[in-house]
Amino acid sequence: MAIAGTVLIGVGLFLMAVTVIGLIRLPDFYTRTHAVSKTDTLGIGLVLVGLALHEGVTLVSLKIVLGLLFIFIANPVAAHLLTRSALQVGIMPWTRRDSAREQ
Repeated sequence: MAIAGTVLIGVGLFLMAVTVIGLIRLPDFYTRTHAVSKTDTLGIGLVLVGLALHEGVTLVSLKIVLGLLFIFIANPVAAHLLTRSALQVGIMPWTRRDSAREQ
């Protein structure tokens, strides 16, 4: 179980590193929010599952799993609310024409 937990933690940390790269490289709010919500949710989920495997079947593992369920519900809902609010405020999505104007 320790090897599987370590592998899951490593993969989760890699996905969170990809999240940081996406946050830096992507052009606008909407694509950044999409990248962060998807990869961060999966990365944190994998790290928490790896931690639960390391811990074994205990009360701490149950708490980790409950935290995981909360994250899997809260992160996508928060990302949806943020993007919906940004659209209502008037932040327009990026288009290829926008990148042509910058050059």
